[in-house]
Amino acid sequence: MLTDHMAALMREKPVPEELQSGFMAFCKSYEKAVAKPPLAVFTAFWNAVVKQLSSPYQFTPYHEGIKEYYTLGLDFIRPLIDFSRSKVLGKEALDKINRAIVAKENVILLANHQTEIDPQIISLLIEKEYPELASEMIFVAGHRVTTDPLAVPLSLGRHLICIFSKRHIDSPPEKKAEKIQHNQRAMKGLEELLSEGGKCVYIAPSGGRDRQTAAGEIEVAPFDPQAVELFYLISQKAKRPTHFHSLALFTYDLLPPPDQIVKEIGEERKTSFSPAYLAFSDEIMMEEVVDDSATDKRERRQLRAEAIWNDLIANYKKFYV
Repeated sequence: MLTDHMAALMREKPVPEELQSGFMAFCKSYEKAVAKPPLAVFTAFWNAVVKQLSSPYQFTPYHEGIKEYYTLGLDFIRPLIDFSRSKVLGKEALDKINRAIVAKENVILLANHQTEIDPQIISLLIEKEYPELASEMIFVAGHRVTTDPLAVPLSLGRHLICIFSKRHIDSPPEKKAEKIQHNQRAMKGLEELLSEGGKCVYIAPSGGRDRQTAAGEIEVAPFDPQAVELFYLISQKAKRPTHFHSLALFTYDLLPPPDQIVKEIGEERKTSFSPAYLAFSDEIMMEEVVDDSATDKRERRQLRAEAIWNDLIANYKKFYV
């Protein structure tokens, strides 16, 4: 039994009570979802949590994924995905994305975001046909996944551009200037990566995860026009061409976020055995997506973000067909 196994590990290697109780709740839901939970994987995961608490890993603005943690992350999440019902739509677009990367050009995926484990889910759904793309994709990540001890073991395995999101940059106020400088270094690092070429970068321009409405419907968060524009401008500065696609995903049931945004570390996590869905769009021509009649810079940014979001929503709706 997974819960018995974890209880023994927690007695041997205890951590603060709130982390233990939160992770045990996750383990109970995992145990219900998976007939034979991978106990060795959970042991490795818990050891990584304990290590993070005793000697916190310091993520740099650009973090290169550590292979052993990449494998750990996939092994941790793989049993939860119902592959028989999962779908990857837009295979022609995905082929084009892969060809661009091989040709040392870049791709930026403007995507929605639903769970902490979206990077692992994306990799698991494309790894058979595109193993290098699955392992080398770069994710723009907020500070929560690099500071929460229960998220760090999975984050360590991914290539990350580590930033402070807009909703957290003012807290605490005395750290704002430092956080802005960090973000500037991260964006400069991204420009250098794009200048090298052959990079695929995932960014969620909404700045957070999709959540349920009061009516119980999952609402795909709108894109922040400034975020879309920032990455577009960075791509224009790079020395190699960059292509833009939207990526719609439905992963919510695998690890739903809290109903409300929680600033403190230690959110409740529950999982279930569920399918996951991805849909890659055709290439988005960033200048052509906005009508020429819009001449005001702010209006053009707003219309561009809305047009790309609408493109994503059109693909997202296909998951329900």
